[in-house]
Amino acid sequence: MAVDAAQPISTPARRSRYSTTPKISSTQQAQSSTQPTRSPVSKSGPTNSSNRVSYTSNSGSGSGSEYHLDTSVATTSVSSQASLTSFRASLPDNPQVYDFSDIRAATNNFLAKRYSSTSSSQSWRCTLHGKDVIIFQRRIQKSMEKAELRAKLSVICRSHYKSIIKLLGASISGDHIYLVYDFVVGSNLSLCLRNPRNPSYTVLSTWMSRIQIATDVAHGLDYIHNTTGLEIDPVHKYVKSSGIIVTEPSFNAKICHFGAAELYSGSESKAVTNGGEIYEEAPAVSTPGRKGSATRTREFEGVRGYISPEFQLTGVATQKSDVYAFGVVLLELFSGEEPVRFKYDKTTGNYSKISLIDTAREVVECGGRRLRNWVDRRLSDSFPVEVAQKVIRLALDCLHVEPDDRPDMRRVAGKISKLYLESKFWSDRVKMPTEISVSLAPR
Repeated sequence: MAVDAAQPISTPARRSRYSTTPKISSTQQAQSSTQPTRSPVSKSGPTNSSNRVSYTSNSGSGSGSEYHLDTSVATTSVSSQASLTSFRASLPDNPQVYDFSDIRAATNNFLAKRYSSTSSSQSWRCTLHGKDVIIFQRRIQKSMEKAELRAKLSVICRSHYKSIIKLLGASISGDHIYLVYDFVVGSNLSLCLRNPRNPSYTVLSTWMSRIQIATDVAHGLDYIHNTTGLEIDPVHKYVKSSGIIVTEPSFNAKICHFGAAELYSGSESKAVTNGGEIYEEAPAVSTPGRKGSATRTREFEGVRGYISPEFQLTGVATQKSDVYAFGVVLLELFSGEEPVRFKYDKTTGNYSKISLIDTAREVVECGGRRLRNWVDRRLSDSFPVEVAQKVIRLALDCLHVEPDDRPDMRRVAGKISKLYLESKFWSDRVKMPTEISVSLAPR
């Protein structure tokens, strides 16, 4: 039957509203009969009829065949592949083993201004391969080949978490290893809490800023212990306030040196027990009228405040020793005090040791006004008392003498998140409305 150009072709009953059928005249129909017909291309997988474009072609026999092109599946698959490829390219799955000449060039042959320096390590902030990095120099006892270094780095560099500073690569020269980290703008938590130039000032002047840092560190350690899925021992080993960076301007926390202990060839665990690196990194404690070994003993005690009892005996770090160190950091964060300090008694001329853990236990027993005196006074006595009590109890649970009685980091992170929500509710409730003004002056 001849078809008029103005008369539409009848469409099937089941047709998508996005389906379009071209109008074919009798002349066009005759021409199409002489052209070869393209067979439809079938695709496996589910299709969505609402996103299909249908068209009809007529063969020489006059029979019509309808074809469907699933545009949503095609477009989505192409965009997904492109985004997945770009994401994989952004991940440092192939860690960089830098040539020592690159390290020397970036640090101006190690004559550049040092970012920090101790008797056991040095660091420089510089630009390496176009990236703003910080390079740490550490001493190793065991020689390591480049193949072994690359294998360890390929495992460590797979970790990706916002609360962990990224290890970009490393280089070895002689008995030193040079660790290259992504540089983060900020300062370590110890300096934020205790600024030697201005002890009465702190950038962490609100309760919410400190509970935010506690939440970031807890979830970072939870990621290290339970989520990394790496072949290395999922333990940080050196959790302390000076190893936590408070970023600017958001005041979030990032954990330093994750996985670095694996590159020290096991020398660091021994150094902790025998007074090695951690002892040497401790800031000197001024001791008027005392010289020699007494000062060195107090130095070591100040840093040993983060080390669990079983770690001191065996020198072997575990996840529960990380939990213990986090408990100390938690008390330090909300009190503003060092883990261990010494008070000089003028009457006796002796020094008395004051442990932050002991004072926290007294606060839990007494409570009330003792709690307000224990919490950092620079918070201006503005904090949720009930939440503060729960934080101290949680920290003391982490500080249990028996490792099996301490909670794991997954449980600790969950409790910290709950305390953060309670603190947020308290903070929103006590805020003064800004739409009104109050005046106490006489009219």
